[in-house]
Amino acid sequence: MIDEFAKDNLHRRLRRDRVALLWKLDGLSEYDARRPLTATGTNLLGLVKHVASVEARYFGEVFDRPSPEPLPRWQDHDGSDLWATADETRDQIIGFYRCTWQHSDATIDELPLDAPGHVPWWPEPSSNTNLLAIMVHVLGETIRHAGHADILREGLDGRTGLRAEHEQRIDEEARAVYCAKIEQAARSAAPIRT
Repeated sequence: MIDEFAKDNLHRRLRRDRVALLWKLDGLSEYDARRPLTATGTNLLGLVKHVASVEARYFGEVFDRPSPEPLPRWQDHDGSDLWATADETRDQIIGFYRCTWQHSDATIDELPLDAPGHVPWWPEPSSNTNLLAIMVHVLGETIRHAGHADILREGLDGRTGLRAEHEQRIDEEARAVYCAKIEQAARSAAPIRT
């Protein structure tokens, strides 16, 4: 009984956060969806591509259920799973992510929480695992990167929220007052030395 509750709860959260991550691309130009927004090159479409690849590997390879879609090589450490090449379209990457959802959901639905899995890229002895641990791990990865996407999108156009129905309209004046209050608290706590 508790296993099904845990599985359903984790799966529902994963589904919610997948949608939240994709929502961060809504209404953006191709350039804004792809351009590097941090010193390390983090970008919104690249986050989606990366999370799709991570999810495909964990719910596929780990349980000997390979993804039906070809996966980018991530062991090369060249970062190619973190950005969209010029010949990859937004629709292709989103389509890959949605296909990954179907494959992952089938794995989750068909296996019990204690189904054994093996993560060859994890160090021994933690490389032997189960569906529960992988669900928690992938949910953590998805939430982490959806949080990155929240910050990136807010920096682009101020859009915040978990999904469209939670989007908050920006009151620029109120936001400026709020940020000034935080800045003042920071300066008071640690005066700037000249």
